[in-house]
Amino acid sequence: MTLFNFDIPSIETDRLILREPRETDLDAVSAFMASERSHIIGGPMDRVACWKLIAGSIGHWALRGYGFWNIENKADGEMVGACGFIFREGWSEPELGWNLHDGYEGLGFAFEAARAARDYGATHFDLDGVISYIDPNNHRSIALATRLGASFEKAGTLVGHNIHIYRHPKQGAAE
Repeated sequence: MTLFNFDIPSIETDRLILREPRETDLDAVSAFMASERSHIIGGPMDRVACWKLIAGSIGHWALRGYGFWNIENKADGEMVGACGFIFREGWSEPELGWNLHDGYEGLGFAFEAARAARDYGATHFDLDGVISYIDPNNHRSIALATRLGASFEKAGTLVGHNIHIYRHPKQGAAE
């Protein structure tokens, strides 16, 4: 008996492949989630928790029909981060989120991945005009959201943390 029958689509950009999470990503995910940079997305985490994170990401795709892609650099095949949509229990609406692993920030990868994911989500998942929950002290993510055309909507809390909500423009809207 098959419980779930679903495919996770891939998206290709000039330099990146947004693809399904894989168990073979465990080393890259564990290295990132062990770093201080991961505190904004629930880290640091140990290797066992990272395995659960990967399994949960696949489960999100199965339950919601959309989720986070792992970002692969076409130049070297390395996983450089993750990007996509998340809508957990207790959240007000789906979020477009992103993270980059150490050493890959400042190269435009997050912008390239987030824009591709946002466009795909609007076209294929009816996720148009989504939000991003951003820690008010995460200046890089605020700058990226703004560069993507998102605007500050309001302050709030999410799972006990102060956040700012940025609203992305609907597809076809002037950025």
